[in-house]
Amino acid sequence: MCIDFSEPGEVIDNLRKVSSAGLAMVVGTTGWYDRVEEARRIVNEAGIGFVYGSNFSVGVNLMFKLTRYAAELFGRFSSYDPFIEEAHHKFKKDAPSGTAVFLKRIVEKQYETEVPTSSTRAGYIPGRHTLGFDSEADTLTITHVARNRGGFAQGALLAAQWIHRRQGFFEFSEIMDYQIAGHEE
Repeated sequence: MCIDFSEPGEVIDNLRKVSSAGLAMVVGTTGWYDRVEEARRIVNEAGIGFVYGSNFSVGVNLMFKLTRYAAELFGRFSSYDPFIEEAHHKFKKDAPSGTAVFLKRIVEKQYETEVPTSSTRAGYIPGRHTLGFDSEADTLTITHVARNRGGFAQGALLAAQWIHRRQGFFEFSEIMDYQIAGHEE
């Protein structure tokens, strides 16, 4: 089993090495998704298990589910405009974050319009994502704040336990669906 939170340019090479050893792999690195189909091919040819995700925090993944539902509800009312705000430490390389991009895709699928997204990189902020729906009358926001990296580790270990001795190519949200449904498999 290998858990990889390295660099985007290293993911495919790491996958080749891990798959040649016949081991399953969990990847939490973002920024390599233009090579997802190549990764899928390597995984399928090697017959290993593979899980990737834009964010392994259980809380963020539950936020993704809330976002789908909220976008569906607010999308029925033209008076509400969606927005996304995210903030991370000054060392984070991507802006907007992979998590913000994923939130944006979820909302834009429902709204069929560009969702304004702002990014802040400053200090030592561990990570904050806010999804909002604003109208002239009121605002509703859903916010996830990462206090430390423990939440990411928890999700990566959950994925590693789940994929162990399995074959196939999975996005972390699929593993969350199994957990929410109460399935052991």
